[in-house]
Order: sequence, then structure tokens, then C-alpha cells
Amino acid sequence: MIILIRHGQTTTNAQGLLVGRSDPALTELGARQARALVPLLAGVSVVWSSPLGRARETAHLALPHLQAIVKDSFIEVDYGDLEGQPLSAVSAEQWKSFEADHELALGNGESMASVDARVHAELEALLADPSSLLYQAHEHLAIVSHVSPIKSATVWALGVPGAVAWRTRLDNGSITTIATRRSAPLLVHFNMVPALH
Repeated sequence: MIILIRHGQTTTNAQGLLVGRSDPALTELGARQARALVPLLAGVSVVWSSPLGRARETAHLALPHLQAIVKDSFIEVDYGDLEGQPLSAVSAEQWKSFEADHELALGNGESMASVDARVHAELEALLADPSSLLYQAHEHLAIVSHVSPIKSATVWALGVPGAVAWRTRLDNGSITTIATRRSAPLLVHFNMVPALH
């Protein structure tokens, strides 16, 4: 199986800012969220991570016994001019435009179609290889990433248009799981959030 993990809360998540390629630190809560994942990741033998520090730190806290392999394809979307802006800085009309046109670059940065292209290519390669961890019942691949790539992986697993991602919510420190059935991807869990102790 593939276990997709959204990184723990960052300082900018706590402030409600749009954060793509900038690299804020995890908050204390974000570190707790990452550590809460440990008991849910039994069977993970390989971990991939976005190159951004918040994902790599989450990978280290959640899977301290494994060295993460950095995968640029799982980096967050590039928000361009919107980077670091509060969500309220984006008008309702702008959000409607983004949701209606998957090819539209967010803030002159990157389109969601571009995110889909890079994420889906990685997943298709795993699907095409019957020896990959996607097909293993007791040995799993964890991918520590961000909202947009994980939502992209979800629409890939469901076989639906990318714009469906706008109708989903993904929390910090959550787990989304993809397996296979009859050589096709299968969404097993979405946005599972472990209890914090």
C-alpha cells in the first residue's frame, strides 16, 4: 500500500496563510501530530518526502528509523504571487476561477493540472510495476507531502477529474491510503487523523 501523510501544522498553517514553496517550521502541535502517526505506520519499509523541511521533519518524527528519499514530484503547489498571503486575500471570484479551470496557474505560479501531471506520473510508475510496494499487503510506502499532491493522488486513485479535489478537505498530520484491486488503484482511507495524547 501507499500511505500518504500530510505534514504536521506549521507556523503559517496556524496563521491561515497560503504556503507552497516557502518553508516554515513545524509548530509544537505539528511535531505532536507527526509523532502521533508512529503507531499507524507499522509495515512501512520505504519513505518518500517532499524536499520541503516541514515534510522532511514530519517524516523524521513519524518514521525515525527510516531515511526519507526526497521526491521533488511531491512538493507543494507553487502559489506564485499568492505565496504567504492570507486566504482572505483571494477573492471568491478568483477561487471560482481556480476551481473551474484546472489549467489556470495559481498566482502566476503553478496550475493544479501541473501538480496532477507530476504526481500521477510517479503513481503510474508504481502501478505499472507489480513488484512495487503499491502491491504489497504487509510492506508499505509512506509519502510525506502536502495538501495539493495528496489530493492529486486521491483523484488518481478514484479515477475522477482533478477538479474533484476542490471538494475535499485534508488536515495536518492526516493519513490517506491507496491500495490496488485487480491491478487498479483503490482509495482505502482519506484524511484519517490520529488522536493526540
